[in-house]
Amino acid sequence: MIDDLDLSFDEDYDRGRHRRRRRGSGGSPKRRGKTFAALFLTLVLLGGLGGAGWYGFGKVQDYFAVKDYSGPGTGSVTVQVAAGDGGTDIGNKLVTVDVVRSAKAFINAYDANPKSKSVEPGFYKLRKQMKASLAVDALLARDKDNKLINKVSTTVTIPEGLISLQVFNTLSKATHIPVDDFKKAAANPAALGIPDYWLKREDGKPMPKPFSIEGFLYPSTYEFDPGTDATTILKTMVGNFLTVVGQLKFPENVQQKFGVSPYEALIAASLAQAEAPKATDMAGVARVLYNRGYKDWPNHRLQLDSTVNYWLRVTGKEALDSGSLTASMLQDTGNPYNTYVISGLPPGPIDNPGEDALKAAINAPPSNNYYFLTIDKAGNTAFATTYDQFCADTRQAKANGVSIGTC
Repeated sequence: MIDDLDLSFDEDYDRGRHRRRRRGSGGSPKRRGKTFAALFLTLVLLGGLGGAGWYGFGKVQDYFAVKDYSGPGTGSVTVQVAAGDGGTDIGNKLVTVDVVRSAKAFINAYDANPKSKSVEPGFYKLRKQMKASLAVDALLARDKDNKLINKVSTTVTIPEGLISLQVFNTLSKATHIPVDDFKKAAANPAALGIPDYWLKREDGKPMPKPFSIEGFLYPSTYEFDPGTDATTILKTMVGNFLTVVGQLKFPENVQQKFGVSPYEALIAASLAQAEAPKATDMAGVARVLYNRGYKDWPNHRLQLDSTVNYWLRVTGKEALDSGSLTASMLQDTGNPYNTYVISGLPPGPIDNPGEDALKAAINAPPSNNYYFLTIDKAGNTAFATTYDQFCADTRQAKANGVSIGTC
């Protein structure tokens, strides 16, 4: 049995070995054809995979590449840069309105520009589909006067000494906001941020009712963004006033030096602004006002033409030169600002004083002067302690062609 099995195995083994020798000697043509076909198919598949890989790599490369427009752009669009915005914030906003193609392109350009950190908050007019670096340049571009070229804002200058109605008219012309909107906003001083300590006096006189915003609209040059309303504009001006008087320590100084309320000193500053042509003479004028209003002066009457004129202006009449003010105007008891017949400081400021006048009100030098007048055409002011000295100054002023006063 075992012998039979061994024999069978050996025979199969020999036959198999015989067959392998025949394949080794070359094999059939049919077998060789199949081998070449398989090889060809393998090469084709490898080539296809390689091409697909190269195509896919290109796609991936395109996906991760920073997308950017190539030119200066076309058309226009307004974009707001808010306070605190960085490159990423600005880039995202510009992508939203199609100014730049990708935030990454803008961020790269922003980071590469050493001036980019000085981009100011505000509204800017830019073009659509701009190269990112050009968009950064547009946010920084300035003219020869160092003004931002592409920033959209309304610039308005309020000179020292304007009364509130003049301020409202100036603001209205610049912003196209109706004057009545400013009047309405000014009627609520608390909403504009005026602290309560400004709304009282120490001289026994009542505060004016209704309260006037006069004196609190600080003269300066302002820039307002598109769409800013009247209330916000007046808040900005009042805020500027509070900043300046805070830096000067105005309330503390006038109370400690002169024993007057901040509001009374503000009235004095407005009078000095109106009466002294030169800033260097404003402090001397303020001292005369304090002397007449609070020291031993008959009836404590200031006798100022500027206060009479203020009432004419706020009641819709024209201000007049001193020589044109009539006796009835100077004796009009119905004019609450008539300092010829009413004692002490007027009810409120008569204009909006600037920094020089505010400084004058807190730096009035000690003196016994009770008189002043403009002495020459250069605008210099002469001060006098006595009436006789004042009359001599008046004659000199007339000789200089600047006064029609008499003694």
